[in-house]
Order: sequence, then C-alpha cells, then structure tokens
Amino acid sequence: MQVSVVDYRAPDAAERFTRSLHETGFGVLVNHPIPQPLVEKIYGDWLGFFNGDEKTGYAFSKETQDGWFSTEISETAKGFTQKDIKEYFHIYPWGRIPPSLKDDAMQYYGLANGLAAELLSWVEKHTPADIAKNYREPLSHMIKDSSQTLLRVLRYPPLTGQEPAGSLRAAPHGDINLLTILPAANEPGLQVQAKDGSWVDVPCDFGMLIINIGDMLQEASQGYYPSTIHRVVNPTGEGAKKSRISLPLFLHPRNEVVLSDRYTAHAYLEERLRELGVKT
Repeated sequence: MQVSVVDYRAPDAAERFTRSLHETGFGVLVNHPIPQPLVEKIYGDWLGFFNGDEKTGYAFSKETQDGWFSTEISETAKGFTQKDIKEYFHIYPWGRIPPSLKDDAMQYYGLANGLAAELLSWVEKHTPADIAKNYREPLSHMIKDSSQTLLRVLRYPPLTGQEPAGSLRAAPHGDINLLTILPAANEPGLQVQAKDGSWVDVPCDFGMLIINIGDMLQEASQGYYPSTIHRVVNPTGEGAKKSRISLPLFLHPRNEVVLSDRYTAHAYLEERLRELGVKT
C-alpha cells in the first residue's frame, strides 16, 4: 500500500491525488497554499490553552457539539470500549472560541475550507461517470453554505504509564465527513490500515498536508472512494513525554444533503455521534 505524496502545483496533481484517494483512502500534498507559520503558531498557542485553566469555561455543549471536550468525555471509537487518550476543542464559525485564539483559528478555517472545497472538486472531476451518476447533487454543491464543517484542535497529552490496557491516542476508526484536511502534526503516530490488515505509517513530514476520505463520501460514491481505517498510536521513549497537537478540518455537507437511499447527511451524523458516545 502506497499513499502518494503529490505536489499541489504539478499539472497532473488532481489526477494523481484522486487516484491515491481511490486506491488508499489517503493522499498527501506538498507545496500547498496553507502557510506553515500559521499552523505552527496555532499549535503553540493552543498547547498553552490546553495546559491552562481557561478551557474549563468552554465545556462542550451536548446540543451544539462546540467547545472543549476533556479526556473524560473523549470519543470511544466504534467497536471499542476504551476512550481515546485525547482532549479537543470544536470550532465552528458560529460557535464559541477563546477571543485570543479566534483570529488565527478563523483565518486557518477559511483557508483550509477553501482548499478542501477545491480538492472536493478534483474528486468530483475524476470520479468515473458510472459512479458520478449516483451523486444526488454535485459534490462541490453539497458543501455550499454548510454550517457543519468542523475544525477540531486536538491535544494528545503526554503518557503517564497509567493508561488503561489497550487504550490508544486514537483507536482505529473512519471519519464521518466527506474529506478530512490535516496538516502534519508536531509529533508522528498516524497510521492507515492496508487491505491485508497491516498498519502503514502515513507520510507526515512537517509541512505536509494529509487528506483522507470520510464515511459520507464513501456512502455517496457507493464505496468507490474508501473511508480507510486509521489510528494514532502511542509513542514510546522520549516521544511519550510530549503532547501531540493536531488540527483536522472535517468537511461536512449541509444537513439536508441526500447521500444515498439510506441516509441524509444529518441522519448519518446523528447516528455516528451516538456511536461515538458524545451524543445520546
């Protein structure tokens, strides 16, 4: 299994990128338009936020799913019993954001959302006609005026050695949405599962942008674009003493978008949030 690293500026970038998505569920971009200094600043500033007490004033809302999710509330991956070893903050343009962190977060949200929309148009363009005919509307239209696209700031804390047996920073899972846009984290650990069940490290040099298929795009494409299972493994040695910061943007369609005969986007999201244990 080989996740392709594609130069965003190359003339054949769209074709090579979407081929990697089809074959592996993942693609990696270099020379992309997301400024690395902005990403690094966000990593540093939010690490300070997670290490402080201000976060407790932003406890998550079960109704709106925005705000700070503690390690005690963290997700439990589908099919697993142990919660992931992580805390995170959900950012929506309409939601709560600490004032000192808002400008950078919203700048990044706008840039990443714009790039994600472009990448989704690449996927749409290179979908075979017999698959594309099943889309209930063009993929690029599914996200028009969506209020559901989510920026998650993730912190995987240093390990203490007292973690429950079998727990991981992120247990094997698939994402819910259409596409996930993820700058390489400040520490390694992301792996994708190959078809033979083995685990493969995803290229993650600092400055790379990692993109993967979510379950909603798999549903809409009748499996042509696979939502490949991935995980974040626990580090060892000196790495276990460090926090890992990650900044995924989950590209979501509008609630009323019809994905398939089985699901609207809203129905699919509600079902998955209940499975993750963050909504009842």
